[in-house]
Amino acid sequence: MARRGSYAKGIAKREEILTAALEVIARNGYGRASVRELADAVGLSQAGLLHYFSSKEELFAEVLRKRDEVDREVLEADHADDPDADEVSLLDGFVGVVRHNAEVPGLVQLYARLSNEATAPDHAAHAFFEERFRMFRELAADDIRAGQQRGEIPADLDAERLASILLAVSDGLQTQWLMDPSIDMAAHIEYLIGLFARPAAP
Repeated sequence: MARRGSYAKGIAKREEILTAALEVIARNGYGRASVRELADAVGLSQAGLLHYFSSKEELFAEVLRKRDEVDREVLEADHADDPDADEVSLLDGFVGVVRHNAEVPGLVQLYARLSNEATAPDHAAHAFFEERFRMFRELAADDIRAGQQRGEIPADLDAERLASILLAVSDGLQTQWLMDPSIDMAAHIEYLIGLFARPAAP
């Protein structure tokens, strides 16, 4: 019984750490968010903080996983009172997430740096990004195919390739935006979706 309680406390502490880390990184930026600062935010030593994660890289990967979870909850809440909520597509939701990212530059910086480093197969965040990319491509492709069935997207377009292109454009825009914050990432994504989300001419 004590072991089960200890496990539950450990899970709760991890969630507390991740929530605090989201706030610290969003506020101060990834480059200035040290493990010491994250530990101080939850009343732990650096060693105590890393007790809950196998490495600093795993900690940051879990921070991004938590960000995805929070983004999903925000989008669901935004559409909860919408009578057409069931019809809100992943593509529409994606534009909203990209728009929100412009408000948390520290997390965008973390994502850009960690996704690049995680291309190494032995990196602690490699599996996270591999699964994240795969899931996005699958969901986006399914959404595109649904749009094709409704006649909103030309049927001769390759849904899987479009999904991969959408992901590549989004990640590339984040890098450009970090260099030049005047770039409107969400507007660019909307423009791209608008190019292919048009019915074929009769």
